[in-house]
Amino acid sequence: MKTISKLLIIAILLSLSGNVMSQDQSQEEFTPVYITMTKTYWSDDPDLDRSDWLKVEKEYFDKVTKKNELIMSSGFYTHYFTGDNSEVLLVNVYRNWADIEMANEINQALIEEAWPDEKERKAFFDKQSSYYSADHSDEIYSTMRYMIPELPDNGKSRIFYIRSSNLAMDGKGSPAKFREYYEKVTKKSKNLKGYYTHRHLWGANSREMNEVFVFDKLADIETFFEEEQELVATSWTDEKERSAFLKEMGLNFTGKHGDYIYRNIPELRKTGN
Repeated sequence: MKTISKLLIIAILLSLSGNVMSQDQSQEEFTPVYITMTKTYWSDDPDLDRSDWLKVEKEYFDKVTKKNELIMSSGFYTHYFTGDNSEVLLVNVYRNWADIEMANEINQALIEEAWPDEKERKAFFDKQSSYYSADHSDEIYSTMRYMIPELPDNGKSRIFYIRSSNLAMDGKGSPAKFREYYEKVTKKSKNLKGYYTHRHLWGANSREMNEVFVFDKLADIETFFEEEQELVATSWTDEKERSAFLKEMGLNFTGKHGDYIYRNIPELRKTGN
């Protein structure tokens, strides 16, 4: 991570791809923002002293990320239930693509200002880098209109459940059906503390679309699933009509999806500006 330009991932959706969401977006003004996600991993060095990890990251956050006005918001997320317990997600949000590039230059200027002595600067970033593996991957996403702004927290870590789906991209899906589901079900949830959608813009999988569900605790996810089924049943009371709707909405996707749960580090959170 060295000078950590902090490209990260988490996830939030743009449009259900090509003609999947373009129709919806033409109905009302919507300006997406860009999300960078870097997935990295904890160092596997068993002798590494991690006692100062948060102190080091908080120093970088306060002196660089927090002061960079082009970074609209930022978050640091760690594994809770995923395929690799060493996963770490670093997520930044920008207004546009140009700001991503410009922010890196501002970061470098802030770094040199915060650590003017070259030896001290090198020592700091060597220590910061030691906490992580050299392996990482970068993705850039574009936000979608479907969102519920996150409610204020109490300073404690929250749970972020990410449902990553593959878009069908065959023209058979109806974006209107996804929007209807969002309005009648997701938006009415009393358990969600926040909800975001974003879609692939640059990275490994052009079909990728993510939904990010925010909760206070893990048990709330199961409660949300139960609530979701109740809202579906009350929104489409006729069983045949309900089945037909869900089938048609499902045509937006291939049916393949993955589930991931992370928790954030409150001390390393920057909210929108």
